[in-house]
Amino acid sequence: MRRGTLLWATLTPLLAILLVTLVLVTALAGRAARNFFLERTDAHLESLVTIAAPRAATLAVAGDDAGLQTLCVELGRAGDARLTVIAADGRVMADSLDRPERMENHRDRPEVAAALSGATGRGTRFSETRNERLLYVAVPATLAGTGGRLAVRAAVSVSSIDSDLRVMYRQTALAGLGIALLAALLGYLRARTLGRALQRVQAGAEAFAAGDLSGRLAAAETEEIAAVTEAMNRMANQLGERIATIERQRGELEAVLTSMAEGVVAVDGNEMVIGLNAAGSQLLGIAPERALGRSIQEVGRHPDLTQMAQAVLGGAARLERDVQIGPLADTWLQVRASGLRGADGARIGALLVLNNVTRLRKLETMRRDFVANVSHELKTPITSIKGFVETIIDEPPDDEADLRRFLEIVRRQADRLDSIITDLLALSRLEQDAEGGGIELVDSHLAPVLERILRDLAARRPEQAPRVRLECPGGERALINAPLLEQAITNLLENALKYSPPDTAVTVGCEAIDGQVCVTVTDNGPGIGAEHLPRLFERFYRVDKARSRQLGGTGLGLAIVKHIAQAHGGRAEVSSEVGRGSTFTIFLPGAKRP
Repeated sequence: MRRGTLLWATLTPLLAILLVTLVLVTALAGRAARNFFLERTDAHLESLVTIAAPRAATLAVAGDDAGLQTLCVELGRAGDARLTVIAADGRVMADSLDRPERMENHRDRPEVAAALSGATGRGTRFSETRNERLLYVAVPATLAGTGGRLAVRAAVSVSSIDSDLRVMYRQTALAGLGIALLAALLGYLRARTLGRALQRVQAGAEAFAAGDLSGRLAAAETEEIAAVTEAMNRMANQLGERIATIERQRGELEAVLTSMAEGVVAVDGNEMVIGLNAAGSQLLGIAPERALGRSIQEVGRHPDLTQMAQAVLGGAARLERDVQIGPLADTWLQVRASGLRGADGARIGALLVLNNVTRLRKLETMRRDFVANVSHELKTPITSIKGFVETIIDEPPDDEADLRRFLEIVRRQADRLDSIITDLLALSRLEQDAEGGGIELVDSHLAPVLERILRDLAARRPEQAPRVRLECPGGERALINAPLLEQAITNLLENALKYSPPDTAVTVGCEAIDGQVCVTVTDNGPGIGAEHLPRLFERFYRVDKARSRQLGGTGLGLAIVKHIAQAHGGRAEVSSEVGRGSTFTIFLPGAKRP
Protein backbone atom coordinates (compact mmCIF):
# COMPACT_ATOMS: atom_id res chain seq x y z
CA MET A 1 0.00 0.00 0.00
CA ARG A 2 1.44 3.36 -1.11
CA ARG A 3 1.61 5.79 1.78
CA GLY A 4 1.42 9.53 1.37
CA THR A 5 3.76 12.07 2.81
CA LEU A 6 3.01 14.22 5.82
CA LEU A 7 2.71 17.24 3.58
CA TRP A 8 0.25 15.50 1.25
CA ALA A 9 -1.79 14.21 4.14
CA THR A 10 -1.98 17.73 5.57
CA LEU A 11 -2.90 19.51 2.32
CA THR A 12 -5.42 17.01 0.97
CA PRO A 13 -8.53 18.91 0.08
CA LEU A 14 -10.93 18.90 2.93
CA LEU A 15 -13.79 17.86 0.71
CA ALA A 16 -12.07 14.64 -0.47
CA ILE A 17 -11.33 13.73 3.12
CA LEU A 18 -14.94 14.23 4.09
CA LEU A 19 -16.09 11.88 1.30
CA VAL A 20 -13.75 9.04 2.13
CA THR A 21 -13.56 9.46 5.90
CA LEU A 22 -16.58 7.33 6.68
CA VAL A 23 -15.45 4.41 4.48
CA LEU A 24 -11.77 4.55 5.39
CA VAL A 25 -12.26 4.97 9.10
CA THR A 26 -14.78 2.15 9.26
CA ALA A 27 -12.72 -0.24 7.10
CA LEU A 28 -9.32 0.55 8.53
CA ALA A 29 -10.45 0.66 12.12
CA GLY A 30 -12.41 -2.56 11.70
CA ARG A 31 -9.48 -4.32 10.05
CA ALA A 32 -6.99 -2.99 12.59
CA ALA A 33 -9.23 -4.00 15.45
CA ARG A 34 -9.85 -7.41 13.95
CA ASN A 35 -6.12 -7.92 13.36
CA PHE A 36 -5.36 -6.67 16.83
CA PHE A 37 -7.86 -9.02 18.48
CA LEU A 38 -6.79 -11.95 16.32
CA GLU A 39 -3.08 -11.29 16.87
CA ARG A 40 -3.56 -10.93 20.60
CA THR A 41 -5.63 -14.11 20.70
CA ASP A 42 -3.09 -15.88 18.47
CA ALA A 43 -0.22 -14.76 20.72
CA HIS A 44 -2.14 -15.91 23.78
CA LEU A 45 -2.77 -19.33 22.24
CA GLU A 46 0.84 -19.67 21.10
CA SER A 47 2.08 -18.80 24.59
CA LEU A 48 -0.32 -21.36 26.08
CA VAL A 49 0.74 -24.23 23.78
CA THR A 50 4.41 -23.28 24.10
CA ILE A 51 4.11 -23.71 27.87
CA ALA A 52 2.14 -26.94 27.52
CA ALA A 53 4.36 -28.58 24.85
CA PRO A 54 7.40 -29.66 26.94
CA ARG A 55 5.18 -30.87 29.79
CA ALA A 56 3.01 -32.83 27.37
CA ALA A 57 6.11 -34.39 25.77
CA THR A 58 7.41 -35.47 29.18
CA LEU A 59 4.06 -37.05 30.13
CA ALA A 60 3.76 -38.73 26.71
CA VAL A 61 7.24 -40.30 27.01
CA ALA A 62 6.25 -41.57 30.47
CA GLY A 63 3.02 -42.99 29.01
CA ASP A 64 0.92 -40.98 31.51
CA ASP A 65 -2.36 -40.55 29.55
CA ALA A 66 -4.22 -39.47 32.68
CA GLY A 67 -1.58 -36.84 33.35
CA LEU A 68 -1.96 -35.57 29.77
CA GLN A 69 -5.72 -35.25 30.19
CA THR A 70 -5.27 -33.44 33.52
CA LEU A 71 -2.69 -31.10 31.96
CA CYS A 72 -5.08 -30.21 29.10
CA VAL A 73 -8.00 -29.59 31.46
CA GLU A 74 -5.98 -27.45 33.88
CA LEU A 75 -4.18 -25.35 31.25
CA GLY A 76 -7.31 -25.06 29.10
CA ARG A 77 -9.29 -23.78 32.06
CA ALA A 78 -6.47 -21.40 33.07
CA GLY A 79 -6.03 -20.07 29.51
CA ASP A 80 -9.77 -19.96 28.70
CA ALA A 81 -9.14 -22.10 25.61
CA ARG A 82 -9.57 -25.61 24.32
CA LEU A 83 -6.30 -27.57 24.58
CA THR A 84 -5.68 -30.75 22.58
CA VAL A 85 -2.65 -33.12 22.36
CA ILE A 86 -2.38 -35.06 19.06
CA ALA A 87 -0.02 -37.96 18.41
CA ALA A 88 2.16 -38.25 15.28
CA ASP A 89 -0.45 -40.51 13.64
CA GLY A 90 -3.22 -37.95 14.18
CA ARG A 91 -4.77 -39.74 17.16
CA VAL A 92 -6.09 -37.41 19.85
CA MET A 93 -4.31 -38.27 23.11
CA ALA A 94 -5.98 -35.68 25.36
CA ASP A 95 -8.52 -32.86 25.10
CA SER A 96 -9.72 -30.34 27.65
CA LEU A 97 -13.40 -30.38 26.53
CA ASP A 98 -14.05 -33.84 25.13
CA ARG A 99 -13.07 -37.46 25.58
CA PRO A 100 -10.12 -38.30 23.29
CA GLU A 101 -11.51 -41.69 22.21
CA ARG A 102 -14.64 -40.03 20.86
CA MET A 103 -12.74 -37.61 18.63
CA GLU A 104 -11.82 -38.30 15.01
CA ASN A 105 -8.29 -38.41 13.60
CA HIS A 106 -6.76 -34.92 13.35
CA ARG A 107 -3.82 -35.59 11.07
CA ASP A 108 -5.48 -33.85 8.09
CA ARG A 109 -5.97 -30.61 10.06
CA PRO A 110 -3.62 -28.00 8.47
CA GLU A 111 -2.35 -26.62 11.73
CA VAL A 112 -1.75 -30.15 13.12
CA ALA A 113 0.10 -31.22 9.95
CA ALA A 114 2.32 -28.13 10.20
CA ALA A 115 3.10 -28.81 13.88
CA LEU A 116 3.93 -32.48 13.23
CA SER A 117 6.33 -31.36 10.50
CA GLY A 118 8.17 -29.18 13.03
CA ALA A 119 6.61 -25.74 12.38
CA THR A 120 4.00 -23.65 14.20
CA GLY A 121 0.60 -24.16 12.59
CA ARG A 122 -2.28 -21.68 12.55
CA GLY A 123 -5.77 -21.71 11.09
CA THR A 124 -9.28 -20.36 11.39
CA ARG A 125 -12.25 -22.50 10.33
CA PHE A 126 -15.68 -23.73 11.30
CA SER A 127 -15.73 -26.47 13.94
CA GLU A 128 -18.38 -29.15 13.49
CA THR A 129 -18.07 -30.24 17.10
CA ARG A 130 -18.44 -26.69 18.49
CA ASN A 131 -20.72 -25.40 15.68
CA GLU A 132 -18.81 -22.12 15.44
CA ARG A 133 -15.66 -20.60 13.93
CA LEU A 134 -12.51 -21.26 15.90
CA LEU A 135 -8.97 -19.91 15.81
CA TYR A 136 -6.35 -22.70 16.06
CA VAL A 137 -2.63 -22.55 16.98
CA ALA A 138 -0.51 -25.73 17.15
CA VAL A 139 3.17 -26.21 18.01
CA PRO A 140 5.40 -29.30 17.87
CA ALA A 141 6.60 -31.11 21.01
CA THR A 142 9.66 -33.33 20.63
CA LEU A 143 9.70 -36.61 22.56
CA ALA A 144 12.98 -36.98 24.47
CA GLY A 145 14.98 -40.09 23.59
CA THR A 146 12.85 -41.07 20.55
CA GLY A 147 13.00 -37.97 18.38
CA GLY A 148 9.27 -38.28 17.64
CA ARG A 149 6.81 -35.41 17.76
CA LEU A 150 3.47 -34.52 19.22
CA ALA A 151 1.24 -31.63 18.24
CA VAL A 152 -0.13 -29.46 21.06
CA ARG A 153 -3.05 -27.33 19.82
CA ALA A 154 -5.12 -24.59 21.42
CA ALA A 155 -8.34 -23.12 20.07
CA VAL A 156 -10.73 -20.29 20.95
CA SER A 157 -13.97 -19.06 19.42
CA VAL A 158 -13.84 -15.99 17.15
CA SER A 159 -17.58 -15.43 17.40
CA SER A 160 -17.13 -13.01 20.27
CA ILE A 161 -14.52 -11.11 18.24
CA ASP A 162 -16.92 -10.85 15.30
CA SER A 163 -19.68 -9.65 17.63
CA ASP A 164 -17.42 -7.00 19.10
CA LEU A 165 -16.36 -5.95 15.61
CA ARG A 166 -19.96 -5.56 14.48
CA VAL A 167 -20.61 -3.29 17.41
CA MET A 168 -17.46 -1.38 16.57
CA TYR A 169 -18.50 -1.07 12.91
CA ARG A 170 -21.75 0.53 13.95
CA GLN A 171 -20.01 2.85 16.33
CA THR A 172 -17.42 3.74 13.72
CA ALA A 173 -20.11 4.51 11.15
CA LEU A 174 -21.86 6.79 13.60
CA ALA A 175 -18.56 8.41 14.45
CA GLY A 176 -17.85 8.91 10.74
CA LEU A 177 -21.18 10.67 10.33
CA GLY A 178 -20.35 12.83 13.26
CA ILE A 179 -16.94 13.61 11.73
CA ALA A 180 -18.66 14.60 8.50
CA LEU A 181 -20.80 17.03 10.47
CA LEU A 182 -17.73 18.32 12.28
CA ALA A 183 -15.62 18.94 9.16
CA ALA A 184 -14.28 22.06 10.73
CA LEU A 185 -12.54 19.96 13.32
CA LEU A 186 -11.01 17.48 10.82
CA GLY A 187 -7.64 19.14 10.69
CA TYR A 188 -7.37 19.04 14.46
CA LEU A 189 -8.39 15.41 14.60
CA ARG A 190 -5.90 14.52 11.87
CA ALA A 191 -3.11 16.29 13.70
CA ARG A 192 -4.04 14.48 16.89
CA THR A 193 -3.95 11.13 15.04
CA LEU A 194 -0.45 11.87 13.80
CA GLY A 195 0.55 12.94 17.29
CA ARG A 196 -0.65 9.63 18.74
CA ALA A 197 1.34 7.75 16.12
CA LEU A 198 4.45 9.64 17.13
CA GLN A 199 3.67 8.96 20.79
CA ARG A 200 3.52 5.23 20.03
CA VAL A 201 6.92 5.50 18.35
CA GLN A 202 8.23 7.37 21.38
CA ALA A 203 6.81 4.78 23.82
CA GLY A 204 8.32 1.96 21.77
CA ALA A 205 11.71 3.69 21.67
CA GLU A 206 11.62 4.20 25.44
CA ALA A 207 10.74 0.51 25.96
CA PHE A 208 13.68 -0.51 23.74
CA ALA A 209 15.98 1.82 25.66
CA ALA A 210 14.80 0.23 28.95
CA GLY A 211 15.79 -3.23 27.65
CA ASP A 212 12.35 -4.53 26.71
CA LEU A 213 12.98 -5.85 23.19
CA SER A 214 9.98 -8.17 23.07
CA GLY A 215 7.50 -5.60 21.81
CA ARG A 216 7.27 -4.27 18.25
CA LEU A 217 6.03 -0.97 16.89
CA ALA A 218 2.91 -1.14 14.73
CA ALA A 219 3.16 0.11 11.15
CA ALA A 220 2.13 3.75 10.80
CA GLU A 221 -0.03 5.24 8.06
CA THR A 222 2.52 7.78 6.86
CA GLU A 223 5.66 6.86 5.00
CA GLU A 224 8.01 8.83 7.21
CA ILE A 225 6.74 7.40 10.51
CA ALA A 226 6.48 3.92 9.00
CA ALA A 227 10.14 4.08 7.95
CA VAL A 228 11.10 5.02 11.49
CA THR A 229 9.05 2.21 13.06
CA GLU A 230 10.39 -0.39 10.61
CA ALA A 231 13.97 0.71 11.32
CA MET A 232 13.36 0.52 15.06
CA ASN A 233 11.77 -2.93 14.76
CA ARG A 234 14.78 -4.19 12.78
CA MET A 235 17.07 -2.73 15.41
CA ALA A 236 15.12 -4.48 18.19
CA ASN A 237 15.31 -7.80 16.31
CA GLN A 238 19.07 -7.54 15.82
CA LEU A 239 19.71 -6.45 19.38
CA GLY A 240 17.54 -9.27 20.72
CA GLU A 241 19.41 -11.87 18.67
CA ARG A 242 22.81 -10.55 19.70
CA ILE A 243 21.90 -10.33 23.38
CA ALA A 244 20.46 -13.87 23.29
CA THR A 245 23.67 -15.14 21.66
CA ILE A 246 25.82 -13.40 24.25
CA GLU A 247 23.70 -14.72 27.13
CA ARG A 248 23.82 -18.27 25.71
CA GLN A 249 27.59 -18.15 25.26
CA ARG A 250 28.01 -16.70 28.73
CA GLY A 251 25.84 -19.42 30.23
CA GLU A 252 27.81 -22.13 28.42
CA LEU A 253 31.10 -20.66 29.61
CA GLU A 254 29.87 -20.40 33.21
CA ALA A 255 28.64 -24.00 33.09
CA VAL A 256 32.04 -25.20 31.87
CA LEU A 257 33.94 -23.22 34.49
CA THR A 258 31.60 -24.33 37.27
CA SER A 259 31.97 -28.02 36.42
CA MET A 260 35.78 -27.88 36.22
CA ALA A 261 37.71 -29.58 38.99
CA GLU A 262 40.57 -27.11 38.46
CA GLY A 263 40.35 -23.63 39.86
CA VAL A 264 40.38 -20.79 37.33
CA VAL A 265 41.29 -17.17 38.15
CA ALA A 266 41.11 -14.47 35.47
CA VAL A 267 42.98 -11.19 36.04
CA ASP A 268 42.76 -8.03 33.94
CA GLY A 269 45.62 -5.76 32.94
CA ASN A 270 45.40 -3.89 36.25
CA GLU A 271 45.84 -7.10 38.27
CA MET A 272 42.17 -7.03 39.29
CA VAL A 273 40.24 -10.32 39.44
CA ILE A 274 37.54 -10.45 36.75
CA GLY A 275 36.62 -14.14 37.02
CA LEU A 276 36.76 -16.94 39.61
CA ASN A 277 35.04 -20.33 39.31
CA ALA A 278 33.68 -22.48 42.14
CA ALA A 279 36.77 -24.72 42.36
CA GLY A 280 39.07 -21.68 42.52
CA SER A 281 36.85 -20.15 45.20
CA GLN A 282 37.15 -23.28 47.31
CA LEU A 283 40.92 -23.54 46.88
CA LEU A 284 41.57 -19.87 47.70
CA GLY A 285 38.94 -19.72 50.45
CA ILE A 286 37.05 -16.70 49.13
CA ALA A 287 33.56 -16.35 47.63
CA PRO A 288 33.47 -15.37 43.92
CA GLU A 289 31.29 -12.32 44.58
CA ARG A 290 33.83 -11.04 47.12
CA ALA A 291 36.77 -11.73 44.82
CA LEU A 292 35.53 -9.87 41.74
CA GLY A 293 36.98 -6.38 41.46
CA ARG A 294 39.72 -7.02 44.03
CA SER A 295 43.43 -7.33 43.31
CA ILE A 296 45.14 -10.69 42.89
CA GLN A 297 47.23 -9.85 45.97
CA GLU A 298 44.09 -9.76 48.12
CA VAL A 299 42.44 -12.79 46.54
CA GLY A 300 45.46 -15.07 46.08
CA ARG A 301 47.16 -14.05 49.33
CA HIS A 302 50.41 -15.62 48.18
CA PRO A 303 53.40 -13.87 46.61
CA ASP A 304 53.97 -16.63 44.05
CA LEU A 305 50.46 -16.24 42.61
CA THR A 306 50.95 -12.49 42.37
CA GLN A 307 54.39 -12.85 40.78
CA MET A 308 53.11 -15.32 38.18
CA ALA A 309 50.22 -13.03 37.23
CA GLN A 310 52.54 -10.04 37.00
CA ALA A 311 55.06 -11.99 34.90
CA VAL A 312 52.37 -13.03 32.39
CA LEU A 313 50.99 -9.48 32.28
CA GLY A 314 54.56 -8.34 31.63
CA GLY A 315 54.82 -10.53 28.53
CA ALA A 316 55.82 -14.01 29.73
CA ALA A 317 54.35 -16.72 27.50
CA ARG A 318 53.50 -19.48 29.99
CA LEU A 319 54.55 -20.29 33.56
CA GLU A 320 54.09 -23.34 35.76
CA ARG A 321 54.92 -23.64 39.44
CA ASP A 322 53.93 -25.56 42.58
CA VAL A 323 52.72 -23.31 45.40
CA GLN A 324 51.94 -24.02 49.06
CA ILE A 325 48.91 -22.15 50.42
CA GLY A 326 46.60 -22.31 53.42
CA PRO A 327 46.92 -21.19 57.05
CA LEU A 328 49.38 -24.02 57.72
CA ALA A 329 50.81 -24.12 54.17
CA ASP A 330 49.40 -27.64 53.98
CA THR A 331 47.79 -27.34 50.53
CA TRP A 332 49.86 -27.76 47.38
CA LEU A 333 48.65 -26.17 44.15
CA GLN A 334 50.05 -26.71 40.70
CA VAL A 335 49.61 -23.29 39.10
CA ARG A 336 49.71 -22.68 35.34
CA ALA A 337 49.69 -19.04 34.23
CA SER A 338 49.13 -17.91 30.66
CA GLY A 339 47.97 -14.82 28.81
CA LEU A 340 44.29 -13.94 28.53
CA ARG A 341 43.50 -12.65 25.07
CA GLY A 342 40.50 -10.79 23.67
CA ALA A 343 38.59 -11.34 20.44
CA ASP A 344 41.20 -9.35 18.48
CA GLY A 345 44.07 -11.45 19.85
CA ALA A 346 45.45 -8.69 22.06
CA ARG A 347 46.51 -9.63 25.59
CA ILE A 348 43.96 -8.26 28.04
CA GLY A 349 45.00 -10.04 31.22
CA ALA A 350 46.27 -13.27 32.76
CA LEU A 351 44.67 -16.64 33.41
CA LEU A 352 45.71 -18.79 36.39
CA VAL A 353 44.68 -22.45 36.46
CA LEU A 354 44.96 -24.06 39.92
CA ASN A 355 45.15 -27.82 40.36
CA ASN A 356 45.14 -29.30 43.88
CA VAL A 357 48.09 -31.74 44.04
CA THR A 358 48.19 -32.04 47.83
CA ARG A 359 47.31 -35.73 47.73
CA LEU A 360 49.96 -36.42 45.09
CA ARG A 361 52.53 -34.57 47.18
CA LYS A 362 51.60 -36.57 50.27
CA LEU A 363 51.77 -39.81 48.33
CA GLU A 364 55.17 -38.83 46.96
CA THR A 365 56.37 -38.00 50.47
CA MET A 366 55.02 -41.32 51.77
CA ARG A 367 56.75 -43.14 48.91
CA ARG A 368 60.09 -41.48 49.67
CA ASP A 369 59.72 -42.17 53.39
CA PHE A 370 58.76 -45.77 52.70
CA VAL A 371 61.74 -46.34 50.42
CA ALA A 372 64.05 -44.72 52.96
CA ASN A 373 62.59 -46.76 55.84
CA VAL A 374 62.71 -50.02 53.92
CA SER A 375 66.28 -49.33 52.88
CA HIS A 376 67.24 -48.53 56.47
CA GLU A 377 65.43 -51.52 57.96
CA LEU A 378 66.92 -53.95 55.45
CA LYS A 379 70.39 -52.44 55.59
CA THR A 380 70.73 -52.99 59.35
CA PRO A 381 70.42 -56.83 59.35
CA ILE A 382 72.24 -57.14 56.01
CA THR A 383 75.17 -55.10 57.37
CA SER A 384 75.27 -57.23 60.50
CA ILE A 385 75.11 -60.48 58.51
CA LYS A 386 77.77 -59.28 56.11
CA GLY A 387 80.07 -58.15 58.93
CA PHE A 388 79.94 -61.39 60.88
CA VAL A 389 80.24 -63.54 57.75
CA GLU A 390 83.32 -61.57 56.68
CA THR A 391 84.75 -61.97 60.17
CA ILE A 392 84.19 -65.74 60.06
CA ILE A 393 85.78 -65.97 56.59
CA ASP A 394 88.72 -63.60 57.12
CA GLU A 395 89.49 -64.30 60.78
CA PRO A 396 87.75 -67.52 61.79
CA PRO A 397 87.60 -67.72 65.60
CA ASP A 398 89.60 -70.50 67.24
CA ASP A 399 87.03 -71.02 69.93
CA GLU A 400 84.00 -73.01 68.71
CA ALA A 401 81.80 -71.14 71.18
CA ASP A 402 82.70 -67.81 69.53
CA LEU A 403 81.97 -69.28 66.11
CA ARG A 404 78.63 -70.53 67.29
CA ARG A 405 77.85 -67.12 68.82
CA PHE A 406 78.65 -65.41 65.50
CA LEU A 407 76.46 -67.84 63.60
CA GLU A 408 73.62 -67.31 66.08
CA ILE A 409 73.84 -63.56 65.44
CA VAL A 410 73.76 -64.17 61.68
CA ARG A 411 70.73 -66.41 62.09
CA ARG A 412 68.90 -63.84 64.21
CA GLN A 413 69.55 -61.11 61.68
CA ALA A 414 68.48 -63.42 58.86
CA ASP A 415 65.30 -64.19 60.80
CA ARG A 416 64.75 -60.46 61.26
CA LEU A 417 65.30 -59.90 57.54
CA ASP A 418 62.84 -62.69 56.79
CA SER A 419 60.26 -61.18 59.16
CA ILE A 420 60.53 -57.76 57.49
CA ILE A 421 60.16 -59.25 54.01
CA THR A 422 57.28 -61.47 55.16
CA ASP A 423 55.42 -58.47 56.64
CA LEU A 424 56.06 -56.38 53.53
CA LEU A 425 54.67 -59.16 51.36
CA ALA A 426 51.67 -59.47 53.68
CA LEU A 427 50.98 -55.74 53.39
CA SER A 428 51.30 -55.86 49.62
CA ARG A 429 48.98 -58.86 49.43
CA LEU A 430 46.43 -57.13 51.67
CA GLU A 431 46.40 -54.02 49.46
CA GLN A 432 46.05 -56.07 46.27
CA ASP A 433 43.27 -58.23 47.70
CA ALA A 434 41.40 -55.20 49.07
CA GLU A 435 41.60 -53.34 45.75
CA GLY A 436 40.61 -56.40 43.73
CA GLY A 437 37.82 -57.46 46.06
CA GLY A 438 39.57 -60.72 46.82
CA ILE A 439 38.92 -60.70 50.59
CA GLU A 440 35.89 -62.81 51.48
CA LEU A 441 33.89 -61.63 54.49
CA VAL A 442 31.57 -63.99 56.36
CA ASP A 443 28.91 -63.21 58.96
CA SER A 444 30.45 -64.77 62.10
CA HIS A 445 30.37 -64.59 65.89
CA LEU A 446 33.44 -62.86 67.31
CA ALA A 447 33.68 -64.74 70.58
CA PRO A 448 34.91 -68.04 69.01
CA VAL A 449 37.53 -66.13 66.99
CA LEU A 450 38.88 -64.38 70.09
CA GLU A 451 38.85 -67.61 72.08
CA ARG A 452 40.86 -69.34 69.34
CA ILE A 453 43.46 -66.55 69.50
CA LEU A 454 43.87 -67.06 73.25
CA ARG A 455 44.19 -70.84 72.82
CA ASP A 456 46.92 -70.33 70.22
CA LEU A 457 48.70 -67.94 72.58
CA ALA A 458 48.50 -70.49 75.42
CA ALA A 459 50.02 -73.14 73.14
CA ARG A 460 52.85 -70.91 71.93
CA ARG A 461 53.56 -68.92 75.07
CA PRO A 462 52.02 -70.67 78.06
CA GLU A 463 53.79 -68.36 80.51
CA GLN A 464 51.93 -65.33 79.08
CA ALA A 465 48.45 -66.86 78.82
CA PRO A 466 47.39 -66.12 82.46
CA ARG A 467 47.89 -62.38 81.85
CA VAL A 468 45.19 -62.19 79.17
CA ARG A 469 41.49 -61.68 80.00
CA LEU A 470 38.67 -62.04 77.48
CA GLU A 471 35.59 -59.84 77.83
CA CYS A 472 33.30 -60.55 74.89
CA PRO A 473 29.59 -61.47 75.00
CA GLY A 474 28.75 -64.48 72.93
CA GLY A 475 26.22 -62.70 70.71
CA GLU A 476 28.43 -60.10 68.97
CA ARG A 477 28.61 -60.72 65.21
CA ALA A 478 30.28 -59.01 62.25
CA LEU A 479 31.27 -59.59 58.64
CA ILE A 480 34.86 -60.82 58.97
CA ASN A 481 37.65 -62.78 57.38
CA ALA A 482 38.61 -64.91 60.36
CA PRO A 483 42.31 -65.61 59.49
CA LEU A 484 43.02 -61.93 58.76
CA LEU A 485 41.19 -60.72 61.87
CA GLU A 486 43.09 -63.28 63.97
CA GLN A 487 46.37 -61.95 62.54
CA ALA A 488 45.45 -58.34 63.37
CA ILE A 489 44.34 -59.09 66.94
CA THR A 490 47.34 -61.35 67.48
CA ASN A 491 49.65 -58.48 66.44
CA LEU A 492 47.94 -56.15 68.91
CA LEU A 493 48.04 -58.78 71.66
CA GLU A 494 51.73 -59.55 71.08
CA ASN A 495 52.55 -55.82 71.26
CA ALA A 496 50.54 -55.43 74.49
CA LEU A 497 52.32 -58.37 76.11
CA LYS A 498 55.70 -57.23 74.82
CA TYR A 499 55.56 -53.57 75.91
CA SER A 500 53.72 -53.87 79.24
CA PRO A 501 55.19 -55.07 82.55
CA PRO A 502 55.02 -58.87 83.02
CA ASP A 503 52.86 -58.59 86.15
CA THR A 504 50.09 -56.55 84.48
CA ALA A 505 46.95 -57.80 82.75
CA VAL A 506 45.99 -57.42 79.09
CA THR A 507 42.28 -57.32 78.20
CA VAL A 508 40.78 -58.39 74.89
CA GLY A 509 37.17 -57.25 74.53
CA CYS A 510 34.38 -56.67 72.05
CA GLU A 511 31.12 -54.74 72.10
CA ALA A 512 28.51 -53.31 69.71
CA ILE A 513 28.32 -49.50 69.40
CA ASP A 514 26.04 -47.64 66.94
CA GLY A 515 25.84 -50.45 64.40
CA GLN A 516 29.55 -51.26 64.67
CA VAL A 517 31.44 -53.94 66.52
CA CYS A 518 34.57 -52.79 68.36
CA VAL A 519 37.38 -55.22 69.23
CA THR A 520 39.75 -53.74 71.81
CA VAL A 521 43.13 -54.75 73.20
CA THR A 522 43.97 -52.85 76.40
CA ASP A 523 47.26 -52.98 78.32
CA ASN A 524 48.68 -51.28 81.40
CA GLY A 525 52.05 -50.45 79.86
CA PRO A 526 53.98 -47.17 79.82
CA GLY A 527 51.59 -45.53 77.36
CA ILE A 528 52.32 -43.53 74.24
CA GLY A 529 52.89 -39.80 73.93
CA ALA A 530 50.22 -37.77 72.13
CA GLU A 531 52.73 -36.60 69.50
CA HIS A 532 53.21 -40.21 68.34
CA LEU A 533 49.54 -41.23 68.05
CA PRO A 534 48.75 -39.72 64.58
CA ARG A 535 51.64 -41.66 62.96
CA LEU A 536 51.51 -44.84 65.00
CA PHE A 537 49.97 -46.94 62.19
CA GLU A 538 52.51 -45.82 59.58
CA ARG A 539 54.93 -48.38 58.22
CA PHE A 540 58.24 -48.62 60.14
CA TYR A 541 57.16 -45.93 62.60
CA ARG A 542 58.41 -46.67 66.12
CA VAL A 543 57.93 -44.78 69.37
CA ASP A 544 61.14 -46.19 70.87
CA LYS A 545 63.24 -47.43 67.96
CA ALA A 546 66.04 -48.97 70.00
CA ARG A 547 63.68 -50.91 72.27
CA SER A 548 61.49 -52.04 69.35
CA ARG A 549 64.44 -53.54 67.49
CA GLN A 550 65.75 -55.06 70.72
CA LEU A 551 62.38 -56.80 71.21
CA GLY A 552 62.36 -58.02 67.62
CA GLY A 553 59.70 -55.77 66.09
CA THR A 554 59.70 -55.02 62.36
CA GLY A 555 57.74 -51.77 62.58
CA LEU A 556 55.06 -53.18 60.28
CA GLY A 557 52.70 -54.89 62.71
CA LEU A 558 50.40 -51.91 63.30
CA ALA A 559 50.41 -51.05 59.59
CA ILE A 560 49.17 -54.59 58.92
CA VAL A 561 46.46 -54.10 61.56
CA LYS A 562 45.30 -50.87 59.89
CA HIS A 563 45.12 -52.49 56.43
CA ILE A 564 43.25 -55.52 57.75
CA ALA A 565 40.70 -53.21 59.40
CA GLN A 566 40.30 -51.26 56.17
CA ALA A 567 39.91 -54.49 54.18
CA HIS A 568 36.92 -55.25 56.46
CA GLY A 569 35.42 -51.83 55.71
CA GLY A 570 36.39 -50.55 59.15
CA ARG A 571 39.24 -48.69 60.76
CA ALA A 572 41.88 -48.97 63.52
CA GLU A 573 42.37 -46.39 66.28
CA VAL A 574 44.47 -45.96 69.41
CA SER A 575 43.97 -44.04 72.63
CA SER A 576 46.76 -43.75 75.16
CA GLU A 577 48.24 -41.61 77.91
CA VAL A 578 51.81 -41.77 79.15
CA GLY A 579 51.96 -43.88 82.29
CA ARG A 580 48.35 -45.11 81.99
CA GLY A 581 48.48 -47.77 79.30
CA SER A 582 47.04 -47.98 75.80
CA THR A 583 43.87 -49.21 74.10
CA PHE A 584 43.92 -50.31 70.46
CA THR A 585 40.50 -50.61 68.80
CA ILE A 586 39.43 -52.24 65.55
CA PHE A 587 36.03 -50.99 64.33
CA LEU A 588 34.13 -53.51 62.17
CA PRO A 589 30.78 -53.00 60.40
CA GLY A 590 28.16 -54.98 62.28
CA ALA A 591 26.34 -57.83 60.55
CA LYS A 592 22.74 -57.13 59.53
CA ARG A 593 20.21 -58.80 61.75
CA PRO A 594 17.74 -61.09 59.97
